[in-house]
Amino acid sequence: MDTSVAPHLAALRQRMAAFGIAATVIPHTDPHHSEYPADHWQLRRHLSGFTGSAGTLVVTADSALLWTDSRYFLQADRQLAGTGITMMKDGLLTTPSIEQWLCEHLPEGSTVGIDGMLFSITETRTMRAALDKAGIKLNTAFEPADESVWPARPALPECHIYIHNLEYAGQSAADKIAAVLANAAEAGANAVFISALDEIAWTLNIRSNDVEYNPVATGHLYLSADTKVLFTDPRKLTDEVRAHLKEAAVECRDYTDILTFLGSLPQNVKVLLSAGQSATNVEATLGDRAIVGSSAAAMLKAVKNEAQIRGTRAAMLRDGVAMVKALCEIDTLVRKGETLTEMDIPAILTRHRSQGELYVEESFETISGFGPHGAIVHYAARPDTNEPINASNLLLIDSGASYLDGTTDITRTISFGQATAEQRHDFTLVMKGHIALARAVFPEGTRGHQLDAIARMPLWKEGKLYLHGTGHGVGHFLCVHEGPQSIRLNDTGAPLLPGMITSNEPGLYLDGRYGIRCENLVLTVPAMTTEFGRFFKFETLTLCPFDRALFDVSIMTPDEVNWVNDYHARVYNDISPLVEGATLDWLREATKPL
Repeated sequence: MDTSVAPHLAALRQRMAAFGIAATVIPHTDPHHSEYPADHWQLRRHLSGFTGSAGTLVVTADSALLWTDSRYFLQADRQLAGTGITMMKDGLLTTPSIEQWLCEHLPEGSTVGIDGMLFSITETRTMRAALDKAGIKLNTAFEPADESVWPARPALPECHIYIHNLEYAGQSAADKIAAVLANAAEAGANAVFISALDEIAWTLNIRSNDVEYNPVATGHLYLSADTKVLFTDPRKLTDEVRAHLKEAAVECRDYTDILTFLGSLPQNVKVLLSAGQSATNVEATLGDRAIVGSSAAAMLKAVKNEAQIRGTRAAMLRDGVAMVKALCEIDTLVRKGETLTEMDIPAILTRHRSQGELYVEESFETISGFGPHGAIVHYAARPDTNEPINASNLLLIDSGASYLDGTTDITRTISFGQATAEQRHDFTLVMKGHIALARAVFPEGTRGHQLDAIARMPLWKEGKLYLHGTGHGVGHFLCVHEGPQSIRLNDTGAPLLPGMITSNEPGLYLDGRYGIRCENLVLTVPAMTTEFGRFFKFETLTLCPFDRALFDVSIMTPDEVNWVNDYHARVYNDISPLVEGATLDWLREATKPL
């Protein structure tokens, strides 16, 4: 039985009792609503032992529950075993929401406590509305991460900030600030508060290493016509960065001064806040000065400019060369019967990627799942789970890199030439969905949820499905998961616009057997203009072969076969001049027509 988290939960419950808190809700985020928070804000991990990037912990006097989505069902089941924490499978019709569970299990008049810097305005409003109906109070001033609960809490990140040069960014910080303020003006605001770290990095053309895999700096940003302030640790700033910010008329203040500063603003200042990203305590501090709406920077950041698109294409080519070299090496080692494990895969990928120009780091932790581990959507090999790789099952590799000129994310499923008929059938169903989405043409204004079923239909027709999204936005030398656009079952409200980069990654996961995912990144581009308006389509950016041995041509249409053959011909034409010897031989074989 795992008792390592028990003392932490006991300390939290003592703190809750001292403040009259019947339940507390602890998300996996920070005051910037980051997907991957720095260690300083990893309270949920500290209290539960669960390491997934999505999940919320609820603690009462006698219960502890963790809500997480389908990507982490298997992982959470294993990591929570013996902790006394119950896993709640978020997204299933049979699973109540956190608010529903609290209303059903807490008596009227009790109080739920949350840290209001860790919950967005939208999240807090939703929770408060549900709790109010049940006569339950919400205290947004409760701070669960007390020293008694987390005595060895890591310090705030202190990595230096550096400049993302204009040749890669394609637009100056001053021009971006002007565009952000223009968006705010359309919403009736004369100032903007930005807490999302990738939006700050994009706006100011700065980067850092405060968050693993995400080249961002911890901070808040306030912008108005006459006052522009970056709130961050001053020790992070070099003279060069200070000069860069001064050129854009941005001054710097200490990270911890943000609420004091916002509270001192004149009453005639109207500050635009993002409902989904700004903390509820920020709205409370501003009071009537707050205008709650959409982010003024998100759409600007999501639509890449010509320099960013050009850089991303160049990064994709270098990444494709590295992937081909790595897959050739992996395939050769396995077929020779050499010792190779799941944990060897990330090292091989990084070695080849790091040899390319402008490489900075991995864009996320590599997923290398062999056989049953491939069915764990966000599996990461560890010494106690590390499996040897051989030709007896499928290997799923999901990896990516951050380059100064672009970010990559690619998934390939590999058979080493000995796939079963069932595996080939399942792989081909996934690829039929991938191809359908890659070939989609859609009218201006189309949002991702309207295309999502295209990728799922081949699986649905056989009563099969996957529960994660089909596509997420991708940043430019920023976060590998970027909004506001996505391709998923639920509507996120953002249209797919030319210049947006999104993933195309349907999958299928059979618990205890194998997993399949096929992912490329695609760029939205103009397709045609007719009497009915403008239409868009996708340009596939990723350059790397799919495993030919996994295709079952008997269930593919001629158009689908042609798409694969055309794609592989393009991969060969682009990459073959950049590889040689055994790698070139492998690439030639891997890209032969089906």
